[in-house]
Amino acid sequence: MTPLNETHDPNLKSWVDSAQDSEFPVQNLPFGVFSPSSAEPRIGVAIGDRILDAREWAKNADLSETIKAALSRPTLNGFMSLGQESWSMVRLAISRALRQDGDRSAPLYKASDCTMHLPADIGDYTDFYASIYHATNVGALFRPDNPLLPNYKHIPIAYHGRASSVVPSGTPIKRPKGQTKADDAESPTYGPSRVLDYELEIGVFIGPGNQLGEPIDASQAEQQLFGLCLLNDWSARDLQKWEYQPLGPFLAKNFASTISPWIVTTEALAPFRCDPFQRPEGDPQPLSYLLPAGSGFDIHLEAQIAQADTEPMTLCRSNSKWLYWTIAQMIAHHTSNGCNLKPGDLIGTGTISGPDIESLGSLLELTRGGKQPFQLPNGESRRFLEDGDRIVLRARCERQGFASIGFGECSGEIVGA
Repeated sequence: MTPLNETHDPNLKSWVDSAQDSEFPVQNLPFGVFSPSSAEPRIGVAIGDRILDAREWAKNADLSETIKAALSRPTLNGFMSLGQESWSMVRLAISRALRQDGDRSAPLYKASDCTMHLPADIGDYTDFYASIYHATNVGALFRPDNPLLPNYKHIPIAYHGRASSVVPSGTPIKRPKGQTKADDAESPTYGPSRVLDYELEIGVFIGPGNQLGEPIDASQAEQQLFGLCLLNDWSARDLQKWEYQPLGPFLAKNFASTISPWIVTTEALAPFRCDPFQRPEGDPQPLSYLLPAGSGFDIHLEAQIAQADTEPMTLCRSNSKWLYWTIAQMIAHHTSNGCNLKPGDLIGTGTISGPDIESLGSLLELTRGGKQPFQLPNGESRRFLEDGDRIVLRARCERQGFASIGFGECSGEIVGA
């Protein structure tokens, strides 16, 4: 676990005026990949409404040539591979450069003038099902008498997603097509999904990774965490219903997953760690290879829906502390059979829902499978997403005695098939 250090001091201020009271104060310093104007992509660090060009800054910084080379690349994969000591060293140096008494010649760009890209070449993407509230709610829709399958409390459930269709925030999401079958129909039909949904998730970027055949011990799993982002795993529920047995999701999931472009490092999140989810009395304890469980994260999550003619409407407010399985347990289980993770691999937590209706992280839960539509500010009703709907995910960490930090925006608008 990353210890607290001088970069977490709540009294630190930046010479970048917009950093104060923003999602990206000097205590945050998330990493991403951006391009100014028509220039090529490069690694950047968010500070207020500006972006530090890490490649140019590193040229004159007191860093090893290995670190400078990693920061000069157009993706974060090389930097992710270096591990926590190097990450922390760079974070400290950037923090000192951007503090009130720092070097004001640091190369900054106005964020609004830049284009954000995927922060890494994502070789593999795995999506878990780690929220017991979500799993119970969804199970109850299809199996009212037996919502949770017997394995859920013993094993972190996941499916392998499609890395090639992970897109950065702001990318339009084309309504997918596929086979669906109505309950009263004799055979399926092919066409655009009519039951399109969002999923409120956290994304996890892997650091150094492991060699094929060499599992990552649970006690070492948190050393693999480079940082977290927001993730919307778009889901075509009608396609999913027809195809998911016997092998699980396919076309219902692989058409697009949206992530926020800024990765908030685990070091920035150190003040906001919390105890793992408290399992109810009588629940089985994890098997030994899943212990120690590691920590949870106290991250406040929000999902909104917006249309061109209305103000955004909040759909839910949830929190990552409600995950039944920790990220460390997900990593330990993922690699327990010898599966190799690589720098830049993406892991999703699965939809993060809480214990009440205000904290349900998908429309499938919120509308009870479409049976209970909700009203929009313009008078329209929704069961699932329509063309022109834009989903916006946000997240923030707050704790007394520390500076509040945010994740930026994860958004996508549905366009017609």
